[in-house]
Amino acid sequence: MSSNQLSAETSAYLQSAAHQPVHWLPWSDAAFARAREDHKPILLDIGAVWCHWCHVMDGESYEDPGVAEILNRDFVCIKVDRDERPDVDARYQRAVQALSGQGGWPLTAFLTPDGEVFFGGTYFPPDNNAYGRPGFRRVLMEIARAFREERERVTTNAHAIREHVVQTLDEAKAGDVNADLISGAADQMARLFDVRYGGFGSAPKFPHPAALEFLLARWHDGKGGLLWQREIVEKTLIGMARGGIRDHLGGGFHRYSVDERWIVPHFEKMSYDNSELLRAYLSAYQAFGTTLFREVATGIVDWVLEVMADKARGAFATSQDADLTFGDDGDYWTWTVDETKAALTAREFAVAASVFDVEDVGEMHHNPKKNVLWWKQDPASDDTWPVLRDAIKKLKAARDHRRAPFVDRTAYVNWNAMMAGAFLQAGAVLDRPECNQLALRVLERIWEEAWDMNGGMSHVLGRREPRGMLDDNVQAAAAFLDAYEATGEAAWLNRATDVMTYCGTAHADDAAGYFDIAATNGTAYLATRAKPVQDAPTPSPNGVAGLVLGRLAALTDSPACRAQRDTQLRAFAGSARELSLHGSTLLRAIDWAVHPVTRIEVAGPRGDGPACAMHLLALQTYRPRKVVVRTLAERPAATVCVGTSCSLPVSTPEQLATLLEA
Repeated sequence: MSSNQLSAETSAYLQSAAHQPVHWLPWSDAAFARAREDHKPILLDIGAVWCHWCHVMDGESYEDPGVAEILNRDFVCIKVDRDERPDVDARYQRAVQALSGQGGWPLTAFLTPDGEVFFGGTYFPPDNNAYGRPGFRRVLMEIARAFREERERVTTNAHAIREHVVQTLDEAKAGDVNADLISGAADQMARLFDVRYGGFGSAPKFPHPAALEFLLARWHDGKGGLLWQREIVEKTLIGMARGGIRDHLGGGFHRYSVDERWIVPHFEKMSYDNSELLRAYLSAYQAFGTTLFREVATGIVDWVLEVMADKARGAFATSQDADLTFGDDGDYWTWTVDETKAALTAREFAVAASVFDVEDVGEMHHNPKKNVLWWKQDPASDDTWPVLRDAIKKLKAARDHRRAPFVDRTAYVNWNAMMAGAFLQAGAVLDRPECNQLALRVLERIWEEAWDMNGGMSHVLGRREPRGMLDDNVQAAAAFLDAYEATGEAAWLNRATDVMTYCGTAHADDAAGYFDIAATNGTAYLATRAKPVQDAPTPSPNGVAGLVLGRLAALTDSPACRAQRDTQLRAFAGSARELSLHGSTLLRAIDWAVHPVTRIEVAGPRGDGPACAMHLLALQTYRPRKVVVRTLAERPAATVCVGTSCSLPVSTPEQLATLLEA
């Protein structure tokens, strides 16, 4: 029988801990009240159902009756799902980063009964010296002792950390918005580029799709000049496409690579990563015509439709776990030589083993026989490509017979909006109408079920609370603009406008910029609102707000929208260059303000015909800072405006293609 209060929670992460002997409480005023009444410190665990090291710490420590005895005696224990409460996570990450120099999940923070951090870290091993970290039991005993015997020092430390957190939560730094910011930030990104394997920095290596979209625009604007932006984009996308970070059997990408070569991933698959990567590969395919990029984008779409999409209700899932059980490290995704041979003919094995580097000793430390499938080399000859394709199908079928890792089907509004927007781009570029149909269904649900004109968007489809988070609002507004461009239906433009009007009332600061939450609720660090502009790891909501305002200004030609956009960008421009890679979404918004926008207007009747064909061509053509407007008229006509210069109308897709090439 459960000894804690998590079994009734909606979060899959909290439910997964309901059987543990720790007396967990969900995040609530009642939990803090209990800590104050009992005069005990709080252990705050923040994690996610997809998080490998969260499962490890659960298995090693929170399921250990001895550890639970210490926790239940000396602490009030609160568990938080970072996907469900990103507002809580953002603040406590800052505090632990200030203390330990690093953040991540599981986040293990020790708080005063008022919710202020005085000690913390991420993963703690059960015993001393493993991974060079103190053992968790020893940490608990020392924290409990310090709280009892050195309360004044603990309180002083907690106040100092809180002061730091409050100061760093406001990332607004005013500055001039100009083209030099764009070129300076691009140069900074170039310095971080890994010329050998693609990507930025070294191990562990994360995808940075917003940076790739930013640099793709730089390449297009400077066509005929330097080609280094194209090299960064292509080398990174090819490196990820060939690496083990990509699922070569089922499609889609794992969260990040533990090595600089993109080979061994952390195996969880996130909706937000895949929506952004889908866009990046689609945009690069539109710009370069590279067949590989189309294949990768198609693979992401196929994986989402097979694993993540609820087609009946209109929703996208959040994540797919890395592991099945504690101690498993990606076993579902990896292969021994014997497992591979059992699924294939001798010739198929020979080809697949050569391409995917399947050997007796693989890449996984916990089980050296396990191989990560990564594209080491192309098939040796043309006649072996069909053999490889057959082998991939058979390996996928064999893997489908394994018990698959858990899929969290919670439908978060921000990530559903991101995937819906990416699916609308895929629907056009890959000419797959089923992508549009599902995306529009999801967005209709968001409008019907999540939106409240007085309270903004809720965070989860079908639930009223929590709500009041900027990210849900601006991501929904961005996707509504995608829907407007894809359909030409004015309702979507009006909805995006309504959402941004709400943000201007509930989230905007008089000094410029948007707060991450609509109002403070007074509980601990949530008494302070943040103004985030770093992409960490999802696009920053203030950067997305800048992009939405830029697109609204281009679509409506409204002076008020332009003024809002400029005010928003000036509020953060002072930090754009130094943020560089981690401010890519903000930089993309600045790009919309300082360089000409391409506006493609297509008029004509609905249904098959030249107008419909020109509309599809407009959506399929790569242009940075592009908006597409579709209107009804008797005769087909299209115009292209770049900045303040407009073409004469044309009436056929062939003429529009010529215009766009020019």
